[in-house]
Amino acid sequence: MKRRTWILSALGATGALVVGWGVMPPRSRLGSPATMGATSGEVALNGWIKIAQDGGVVLAMARSEMGQGVHTALAMLVAEELDMPLARVRLEQAGSDAIYGNVSMLLGSLPFHPLESEGDVKPTKVKVGEWVVRKLARELGINATGGSSSVADGWEPLRMAAATARASLVGAAAAQWKVPASEITVVAGRVQHASGQAAHYGELAQAAAGSTPANVAPKERKDWTLLGTAAPRSDLSAKVNGSAGFGMDVRLPDMLFAAVRMSPMLGGSVASLDSKAALALPGVQQLVALDAAHGASAGFAVVGQTTWHARQGAKAVVAQWQQRPQGALDTKAIAAELQSQLDRESGFTFFDKDGIEAAEKSAAKVVEASYTAPYLAHATMEPMNCTAQVKNGTVEIWAPTQIPSSARAAAAKAAGVSPDKVTVHVTLLGGGFGRRLEVDFIAQAVKVAMATAGKPVQLSWSREEDMGHDFYRPMHAARFKATVDAQGQVQSLRIKSAGDAISPRWMERAVPLLAGPVDMPDKTTSEGLFDLPYGFAHQHMAHVATSMGVPVGFWRSVGHSHNAFFSESFIDELAAATQKDPLEFRRSLLQAAPRYLAVLNLAASKAQWGSPLPAGRARGIALHESFGSIVAEVAEVSIEGGVPRVHRVVCAIDCGTVVNPGIVAQQMESAVVMGISAALWGKIDIADGVVQQSNFTNYPMLQLAQAPVVETHIIASERTPGGVGEPGLPPIAPAVSNALFALSGQRHRSLPLVA
Repeated sequence: MKRRTWILSALGATGALVVGWGVMPPRSRLGSPATMGATSGEVALNGWIKIAQDGGVVLAMARSEMGQGVHTALAMLVAEELDMPLARVRLEQAGSDAIYGNVSMLLGSLPFHPLESEGDVKPTKVKVGEWVVRKLARELGINATGGSSSVADGWEPLRMAAATARASLVGAAAAQWKVPASEITVVAGRVQHASGQAAHYGELAQAAAGSTPANVAPKERKDWTLLGTAAPRSDLSAKVNGSAGFGMDVRLPDMLFAAVRMSPMLGGSVASLDSKAALALPGVQQLVALDAAHGASAGFAVVGQTTWHARQGAKAVVAQWQQRPQGALDTKAIAAELQSQLDRESGFTFFDKDGIEAAEKSAAKVVEASYTAPYLAHATMEPMNCTAQVKNGTVEIWAPTQIPSSARAAAAKAAGVSPDKVTVHVTLLGGGFGRRLEVDFIAQAVKVAMATAGKPVQLSWSREEDMGHDFYRPMHAARFKATVDAQGQVQSLRIKSAGDAISPRWMERAVPLLAGPVDMPDKTTSEGLFDLPYGFAHQHMAHVATSMGVPVGFWRSVGHSHNAFFSESFIDELAAATQKDPLEFRRSLLQAAPRYLAVLNLAASKAQWGSPLPAGRARGIALHESFGSIVAEVAEVSIEGGVPRVHRVVCAIDCGTVVNPGIVAQQMESAVVMGISAALWGKIDIADGVVQQSNFTNYPMLQLAQAPVVETHIIASERTPGGVGEPGLPPIAPAVSNALFALSGQRHRSLPLVA
């Protein structure tokens, strides 16, 4: 039986159980006051909200801030419900309770087509699948920041926690003042009554503690005063004045520093080490061997008085390395193997509509194309680092991590203690993009700290180690085949892709509890291909999941990052093959997808599609849905000195309810810049097992002078929030590529666009 058939059959069988379980209330995510812990002068009202003595609000922050503005957006949800100035909401790192787990991130892993899962009436398989995953996610409580899910996940629990706290405080005032609660108003965190009685939250918190108000509901949209406004980011001033605390900024008494060197061959090991010269250097203290835990390459760390001392010592170690037992990895061989897999394997079918074989047999014309995308590194501005202290049977770590729950588990395993003996402090992240969903650097830091006699040690990677030992975006290949009838209408679309599945590899490293023997399909391999909104009468989308040996991980927008290039480039090819304007061709296929059509039309209108451009410029357009949001982008491109130059990008987005439009615009700009860097130059080559790129000299980024003007236009919506951090990236590569075709008549079917 095919895996998809087994999965859907299992979900159907589960439907009978859901009928019975449906009467059971879902596990509450409100939590108890004890969840936040007692702090002098503060009163916890539930698992998310504490009230300070001065009436300020303390929010348990369960998500990592890596530039995406999540600390501001989530605080806005709370400030709105409590009628509290945003500046008076203080953040406190959330603990390890399951209420802080990210339900929406796991929910987004379900391989359902958005056109069948977004409607008001969902198919049974979708309802059952979502119910089961929600239940599982709430039980697991995996605290992670990823999948553009933070606001979507916090939308209900945070607003309910704040609304419940507000109701408790108002109820306490009503009881003390002996007036109806309905007569009490709240202005800027101050509770007041027409009789003149008033108090701030801090004066009512003790009386409100332990109350359980009934029939609490978040505010209606018409009553919002903060949500939907471009409130300034709460982390802005600290990042401007330099006081913001990133992982590399951690400083503790008696702290030591460590530098790593790992086998330059991916999967390689240490043959021999000679550390005599290194240990003789001033400021160098010791060498600690590092194994290959959590997907890291084997190697060693040198500990010194400063990072400079440690790195000088690491350079001085004479190391002999050996290849992995399976032989050296090579990207040219992997690329050839992907094509061979596409020739041999049928793959796993993610989507099939109305049988495609008959349409292919009767076609008047067939359009075919093949596409490829390379491995990519994350190249975060802040390389991997972690500070750890192992002392008296306990472990304490300070880390820029996207997944503190797994960081805690990795630290506990490395030190041989139970997770409750580990304290995790999450710092600001100098970029994440999925790389900090890994825990290899966490385990390394703890191993080194175990050898430093209780002193804290900050382990950091050089840029070269960071580039050469990443968990890369996988190399993928895809083949497209479409049929056109005698009237020039496209009748069918067949897509088959091949490339490594990320989720199984990641679960083995970071969340082994989720890794199991069942070979489940990984949505990330085919997202952006099987879930297209276009109304082709016959469709078939399959993926051949591979495991090539290169360490792979989640990269910003994951499978969408390359699959959008494949799909939207081919849509442009079909427009050309049927002699239609790229915009009009897309419009003709979106009559049953009005949300997508509205986004496409907004971007085209704001970009003045079809209007004259300066000589030597052309426009390209692309439309893509990811992480619950739809984005269309129009790129204006020229060729300068033989290299593409992107001058202007017009973006339209439907991301549901917008919490902060300023942050939406910032994230679209960020995604466009990162996406252009990857589209023009991004690639990781591996020869003899060694990554050939080492720094920004041979892994270039878009520079300030090269950055385009980016305009963002937001569709008004009352839907629940979708993602924002990632959806702006997938459409930019095809938009640029399609503009280059309009300029030169040459199709680009491989990334990067600049050889």
